[in-house]
Amino acid sequence: MAVEVFAADEQSDHPVDALRWARLAEAVLGEEELGGDAELSVLFVDEPSIAELNSRFLGKDGPTDVLAFPIDEEPIESGRSPDSGGTGPGMPSGPEDMPVLLGDIVICPAVAFRNAPEHAGTYEDELALLVVHGLLHLMGMDHEEDDEAEEMEARERELLARHYSPLRPEAWPSRAGDPSPAAQERAVSGETSSPSA
Repeated sequence: MAVEVFAADEQSDHPVDALRWARLAEAVLGEEELGGDAELSVLFVDEPSIAELNSRFLGKDGPTDVLAFPIDEEPIESGRSPDSGGTGPGMPSGPEDMPVLLGDIVICPAVAFRNAPEHAGTYEDELALLVVHGLLHLMGMDHEEDDEAEEMEARERELLARHYSPLRPEAWPSRAGDPSPAAQERAVSGETSSPSA
């Protein structure tokens, strides 16, 4: 299985080593059983950009730290469009040869920088957590219910310890009664066809 991660830094508020975070995403995805090649993108954007996405897709005001946009996998029709008359030259022979398109993770470094001191600790730790958090959303995990949140947080801790570094416990504040904006944003999730926070 080959994993290809496209990472782009489309903001200038805080430095981002896009290649570093693409490698983290590749390492994490390398552990998952995807059944073939996989592709995804990780975009780092400014606060106005993520606020617009948050409003447009989740109906929430203001910037958030991370959004995940899964791509619903539909069976790929074999053959040429519109007649399905064969694959044509240079085309994969069928859906099994096509990479799994996982979706997009959009991260706002400015929000991550602001949340880091009371959350993951450092700006770098916060970015690592957001990359893994977004990936798990793309893989179908969620945190709407307490048991889902516990499972997702345990997987985040495990993956970060293995591929980045263990994070301090404050990176996962309790869901009950936590008034921090970061915790409130992490408690929001969409359906598989819409973004997850």
